[in-house]
Order: sequence, then C-alpha cells, then structure tokens
Amino acid sequence: MPTTVPATLEQSARARLVTAGGQGPDRHVTVTLRYSCDDPLAIRLCFPAEVTLTGAGVTWAFARTLLGDGLRAPTGSGDVHVWPCGRARTVVELHAPEGLAVVQFDTSALRRFLRRSYALVPAGGEDVTAVVDRALASLFRHDGQA
Repeated sequence: MPTTVPATLEQSARARLVTAGGQGPDRHVTVTLRYSCDDPLAIRLCFPAEVTLTGAGVTWAFARTLLGDGLRAPTGSGDVHVWPCGRARTVVELHAPEGLAVVQFDTSALRRFLRRSYALVPAGGEDVTAVVDRALASLFRHDGQA
C-alpha cells in the first residue's frame, strides 16, 4: 500500500518569550511550527492566545530559508530576524506595530522541523505556481475596492 505524504507538517516546540529590559519574568510557551505544501516557501510560527496582547492566537509567516540561514548566522530584515544564540539556542525576533517579541528556541527542535519540511518539499523543488495564482487572484479581486 503506498504511503501518502501529508500536505501540512506541524510540530510543537517549547520556547522562551524574553521580556524587554527585565520587565517581568521570561515566559515559557509552546509554539506550533507549521509548514504547508500549499505555501512551500514559507513556515509559520503559531502562538497561543494566552501570550498575545489581543488574547487571540497569532501566526507569523516568513521564508523557510530565513529560518535555516538564521540557525547558522544572524539574518533577516524588516519584521523578522533570526540568529544563533550559542550552540543550543536560536533567537527569533518579531517586529510588529504593537511592539517587539523575542523568542528563544532550542536549535535542535528547529533543525528537526526544517529537516522534516525539506523531506516533504526539497529545497529548489517548491512549485510556486499555485501560490502566485492565488496571490494574483486575490489582488484582482480587491482591485478597485476601497
């Protein structure tokens, strides 16, 4: 019987939400890492409602390559930055209009997640045709609307 490959990969990862300037204790949180064949260039970090300012779950999406590169050296621009913090930890810094979130992960959990995502869709094997088609359809649906 042939095995089917899942279209979406999810993995829970323990993380430490670092507070700015010692304003309260750091908080441990379980973040869901998500990768989908429907959006093969991106990964998602899904934060539970209890750690957000709005009280609703928040998902950050950014390039899969950004996470991989950030495991080895500081990288990123704009809203997301990733860098190694010693040998065992990786920091993800998220910038939003509401403020800044600094989240520290065990590097091994992130490496395991990336390995699984590249087993699902190898680097260079991403078919982005459907992603581009959806983006264009969305753009044209909203064209001319206020």
